[in-house]
Amino acid sequence: MKQKPDLSFWKLWNLSFGFFGVQIAYALQSANISRIFATLGADPHNLSYFWILPPLMGILVQPIVGTLSDKTWTRFGRRIPYLFVGAAVAVLVMCLLPNSGSLGLTISAAMIFGLVALMFLDTSINMAMQPFKMLVGDMVNEKQKAKAYSIQSFLCNAGSVMGYVFPFVFTFIGISNVAEKGVVPDSVIWSFYIGAAILILCVIYTTSKVKEWNPQDYAEYNPVSEEKEESANWITLLKNAPSTFWKVGLVQFFSWAAMLYMWNYTTGAIAEVVWNTSDASSEAFQEAGNWTGILFAVQAVGSVIWAALLPQFKNTKLAYSVSLVIGAVGFMMVPYIHDQYLQFIPFLMIGCAWAAMLAMPFTFVTNALQGYGHMGAYLGLFNGTICIPQIIAALCGGSILSIVGHHQSTMMIVAGVSFLIGSLCVAVIKEKK
Repeated sequence: MKQKPDLSFWKLWNLSFGFFGVQIAYALQSANISRIFATLGADPHNLSYFWILPPLMGILVQPIVGTLSDKTWTRFGRRIPYLFVGAAVAVLVMCLLPNSGSLGLTISAAMIFGLVALMFLDTSINMAMQPFKMLVGDMVNEKQKAKAYSIQSFLCNAGSVMGYVFPFVFTFIGISNVAEKGVVPDSVIWSFYIGAAILILCVIYTTSKVKEWNPQDYAEYNPVSEEKEESANWITLLKNAPSTFWKVGLVQFFSWAAMLYMWNYTTGAIAEVVWNTSDASSEAFQEAGNWTGILFAVQAVGSVIWAALLPQFKNTKLAYSVSLVIGAVGFMMVPYIHDQYLQFIPFLMIGCAWAAMLAMPFTFVTNALQGYGHMGAYLGLFNGTICIPQIIAALCGGSILSIVGHHQSTMMIVAGVSFLIGSLCVAVIKEKK
């Protein structure tokens, strides 16, 4: 078996550049879904239920994409066809979702339309997102994997910043940030339109620049024969998964539950703490929605900065754990800061945890999977450690909100506790050198 060659910086960059566009779409979804459904008329105690669909689609779609792409060989590549189809569907749905309240539908019909659009949006984003992780697993050697995932993390956060700030910027240049009751403001609608255009352009760039190996070249660089790769089902793969797969998954459970609560409740929390309102139809609430995008962008900037510092840690597990602790403290500060600008501090700290969550789990797992084969299927199944905790957190969100006093800002403390538990679980991971 040949050693995978070292790739130049720009080849590593091109492998992941389309992720920039995909992440813009994901950021727009993450920052605005609760805002959109609250604007349509959803009760805060029910908001978390709308967040069941995104991870549910992820856990269904990504293993399928991973498994099918393991067996797909076309003149366009192995993973890229799935990337392109997913991006094309995402572009279409991004033009429909924010218009849920503008079609003359009743409140219930508008929410159903929004839910269906959200289901298709997250399905397509997951379909477009998964190939980037698999391209790195297929074509990058172990020595360069951390660098490749760091580049992916940088592009992810850069895309996030752009997606998060769109509504604020469009409001600043004069696009309306208010609308009649039950209608999503134009600032959000145009954010989705521009995000869709950037997404397809970025994906076209990656598909034109990246040439995947053909079956013969792939077999030369990867240790498992194609026949063996076709012989196992998902249950067998999970039974044979290395212990690192499950141990990293335990950390993922508490980390991603915390992030779900951030995406779900930050708009309401900032409206309560900074703007002193919980009225989703008010102008103040829409301002809080814009500022939530800015805070998420600050989080992404913090993640970029911290991602550059993470390689300085000699102990990867220590870096992972410390990052989650910093994020936990950040979450717990949110309810006690009433100045919109001072809120930058906790979200910078949350960004430290996010940087570690994006890069380190996949480094641990892909290194542990060397020699196992089925890289795409395993990474698709590993996505379950991202999706399942979000589904559970979404199902429990309304009940927890009631228990902690009906204030969405208190859910930030719940997220912080979840991060702390995750940081303790890092200790059980055994890193493959």
